[in-house]
Amino acid sequence: MIEDATPRAPRPASRAPVRWFILGLSLILALLLAVALGTITLSPAAVWNALFERGDPAAITVVQVLRLPRAALAALVGAGLGLSGAALQGTMRNPLAEPYLLGVSGGAAVGAVAAVALGLSLTLVPLAAFAGAIVAVAIAFFVAHAAGTGGDARILLMAGVVVGAFANSVIMLVLGTAPSNVFRDAMWWMMGSVAAATWPQTGWLIAYLVVGGGALLVWARQIDVLALGDDTAAALGVDPDRAARRIYAAAALVAAATVAAAGLVGFVGLVVPHIVRGIGFHRHRPLLLGSALAGATLVVLADVVARTLRPPAELPLGAVTAIVGVPFFLARLRRLA
Repeated sequence: MIEDATPRAPRPASRAPVRWFILGLSLILALLLAVALGTITLSPAAVWNALFERGDPAAITVVQVLRLPRAALAALVGAGLGLSGAALQGTMRNPLAEPYLLGVSGGAAVGAVAAVALGLSLTLVPLAAFAGAIVAVAIAFFVAHAAGTGGDARILLMAGVVVGAFANSVIMLVLGTAPSNVFRDAMWWMMGSVAAATWPQTGWLIAYLVVGGGALLVWARQIDVLALGDDTAAALGVDPDRAARRIYAAAALVAAATVAAAGLVGFVGLVVPHIVRGIGFHRHRPLLLGSALAGATLVVLADVVARTLRPPAELPLGAVTAIVGVPFFLARLRRLA
């Protein structure tokens, strides 16, 4: 039987501030580590001084130009993936739903690569990625329903994997005639990276997350109702199909923006909502916010590992998150049997 994300009775309210404190403190500590650690390790005092443009000029450059934008972008990417994953799991009542496994990220990557190939401006790349993500979602659901088992989580996941593989093939065709340096950069981006983070890039990602993530928070109550089942949702006055479509669209927009910013960073949207439910959040508004904080923490820490494990070389960010996510996915998949 498929385990769903049905809201449960909240635990005592007195524990909620402690949970929020833990999530917030974890993110702050992760950001401090991201700014302090690297090829050049900085003390907390040096980091503090550099933030206010005091002390060693080299440390100021390292903190303000290199590490701080990178840490901020990693946090935003993680927050977006956590939001998207939590919304998809609740709406689909599927504990394995997440942008990467459903082909959303792959479709978004196709749209982003096509936009870059056409020379579109940086601010329009997420919209192209969003269009690719919507097409990927539609194809995955069409394949699952064509098999006659559209409600089976395993069939839908298989359809998402197929769509993702097809998306990768399309990208390879687009890049097949590209110069070797462009091909190398594109492949590195597809494996996930925030190495090229800039403040303008971070700014437009914030804008897309505010729009998409804000919509998901506004519709959180509808996700609560959808998690109870379509019949129950209809009885409570919610149109299941209409509500699900707009939640899918908002989740796809958020995921597409993260893909446009940092490439394919998988499994964050799968793991994080389960962690947040495990500490006691079940209603979807706190679950979405908690998933954003936990997702931000996870990706910031993953990026720290990616750039410090084998200095001066860097590991792909998506590879680091996959090391965490794949065993978790296999353990959850086994429970569906």
